[in-house]
Amino acid sequence: MSDRNSRRISELVKQSGNNECADCGYQNPEWASCNIGVFLCTTCATWHRRLGTHVSKVKSLKLDKWDDEQVESMEAVGNIQAKQKYEVHVPACYRIPKAGDPPVLLEQWIRAKYERQEFMSVDKQTYITNNSMEGTLMKKARDENKYFPRKFVISDKSLKYYSKENSKEPKATIPLSELNVCLAPAKMNQDNGLQLSYMCDGSTRHIYVYHESGETIIQWYMAIRSIKLNWLMVAYPSVAAEELVPYLTNDFVIEGWLSKTGPSERDAYRKRWFILDDRKLMYHEGPMDAYPRGEIFLGYKDDNYSIQEGVPRGCKDHDFSFSLTTPERTFVMSAPTLDERSRWMQAINTVLERTLRPQDNQSKMALASSRKSARNSRHSWFSLGSLV
Repeated sequence: MSDRNSRRISELVKQSGNNECADCGYQNPEWASCNIGVFLCTTCATWHRRLGTHVSKVKSLKLDKWDDEQVESMEAVGNIQAKQKYEVHVPACYRIPKAGDPPVLLEQWIRAKYERQEFMSVDKQTYITNNSMEGTLMKKARDENKYFPRKFVISDKSLKYYSKENSKEPKATIPLSELNVCLAPAKMNQDNGLQLSYMCDGSTRHIYVYHESGETIIQWYMAIRSIKLNWLMVAYPSVAAEELVPYLTNDFVIEGWLSKTGPSERDAYRKRWFILDDRKLMYHEGPMDAYPRGEIFLGYKDDNYSIQEGVPRGCKDHDFSFSLTTPERTFVMSAPTLDERSRWMQAINTVLERTLRPQDNQSKMALASSRKSARNSRHSWFSLGSLV
């Protein structure tokens, strides 16, 4: 009987829909929730266990014994039918995680589906349907590694935060059209960390916040995506919501330590934290800086943008070096390892191979304007590419 049930389960997991994790899409799942009726990868099975057996009963497809009733439950449901039940009202703005996404995103997706059953009824999505949100988040101080409670408010056009709960005037008002939000738990060393980035005084400004509750931080993340989608649908009424979703928030393409030298032959290499955000390459003194030391727009390869290994003639070589050429100047950098250099060069080259969209030209103009105003400012260290 046990062998027969094992064979039945082995055949079920090969069927279309069942051959990938029901929650993150990872191929060839090795686990299942026998009461929900879905097949799961190892990572998602771990989160299912934390829901408790009253919500999800997890079993190994290969190591555990399956009885007739459990196998029949899997046969009666399966991933496709379960999605039709638990994901029927997933809003367009909701970011459905994929394998490798931040753990808090995956955990809260699973809890929202099966524990809170948020997507079985729109009545449970008030943080999305209200088009506004207000609450307290822990915000990192700009110049020190300390967090303080701050009041945040999302409206239909902006995100505001206040230095004190009873403050009448916000410390900052950030237009949602200029705001990017990404989950950054590893860099922030906070499981529920969120990084907000926007243009401020001629430079990109980064704000780091977190909340003790993973559910709360994901609600903030999705609420911002929801309001941005509503705004874009008004601005572009002829475009389908699904086509606008990629423009709501963007994870950084790649970030990490590189060394960079200046334009002079006498300039030394200095360690900087680089972030590639779509077509904007930023470098900072540290991973949690509020402002970058410089920002470089990455255009299209046919417009005099290129990247290559090594350094130009007359420039000092350093470790695993590479050169990024733009119409304005050549930037020389080096990576700590050969693999890291390959990763950075591939990521940047992928951007250079991509033709510019209308919004890319707007970004280029904004950075050029920022550079011009920064050069005329006393705070010249904000200028784009002006310093190491």
